Amino acid sequence: MKRLNHISTILLSIFLLSCSADPAEIESLYSQKKYDQAISAINRRLFFHIGEIKMLHIRARCYEELGQTDEAIEDYERILDFDPDYAQAHAGIGKILFDKEYYRQAELSILKAASLDPEDFEIIYLAGRSQLMVKNWERAETFLKQAQEMNKEFAPIYYYMGMARASRGDVYGAAASFNTYLQKEPDNITARYNRGFAMLKIGYLPWALEDFEFVLKNNPEHVEALARKGVCLARMGNAEGCSLLKEAAAKGSDFALSKLEEVCL
Repeated sequence: MKRLNHISTILLSIFLLSCSADPAEIESLYSQKKYDQAISAINRRLFFHIGEIKMLHIRARCYEELGQTDEAIEDYERILDFDPDYAQAHAGIGKILFDKEYYRQAELSILKAASLDPEDFEIIYLAGRSQLMVKNWERAETFLKQAQEMNKEFAPIYYYMGMARASRGDVYGAAASFNTYLQKEPDNITARYNRGFAMLKIGYLPWALEDFEFVLKNNPEHVEALARKGVCLARMGNAEGCSLLKEAAAKGSDFALSKLEEVCL
C-alpha cells in the first residue's frame, strides 16, 4: 500500500511537472498582453522552479501592467532576496515609487539600479528624471547627458535637460535643449512656453514672442504666457504690451503686476 501511494505521488508530480509552463510560452503570453494568463502560468512553473528570477521578473511586470503594484514590489523584493545586485528589480521598485510620486524613496532604488547597470538606457533616463524631481539639477543633467549618448533620437531627454538647465540658471543651455526638443516635438505647448521663457531671459525677444503667441493660440487662458507676451511687446516698443500686462495682472499674474512698473512707466 505504501509503495502504491509512493507511485501515485511520483505520477502526480510528473503530471504537475508536465503542466509547468514553458518559458517561451510565458514570454509569448506577456508580449500578447495576456497578463493574467501569464501570471497563472508562472505560478505553475514556480511550483517546481522556485527562485527562477526571470519568471519572477515577468510576473512583477505583469502585476505592474495590471496596476497591482504591491504584488509587483513583493516580487521585486523576492528577486533581491535571491540576487541583491539584480538591477532591474531595484529599477522596478524605484519606477513604481516614482510613478506614485514618492520621489525621495524612489531615488535610492533608482540610483542603486543605475550603479549596477549603467548601460541600461531606461534606468539611466529614469535616474535623470528622478534627480530632477528631488532638485538635484547637476546630477539630473549628468544622467540625462548619459541617456542622450545612448539614444540621441529620444525627444523627452531634451525636454528634461532643458528643465534641469533652467533650474540651475543655465538659460542659454536650457534654450538650446528646448529648441532641440521642439525640433522633434514641435506641438508641445509646455516646451514652447519654457523655451519662450528662456528666450525672454536672454533677450531674444522676437523668438520669445513667437513662442508665447503659439501658446496663447492653443491655450488663450494661459495667463503667464499673456504676461510674458506683454513684456516682449513692451520691450520692443509696442504699446499693446502694457495693455496685455494690465490684463494679465487683473487675471492674477504676480509676474505681470511686478513688471508693470518696470516696463510701462
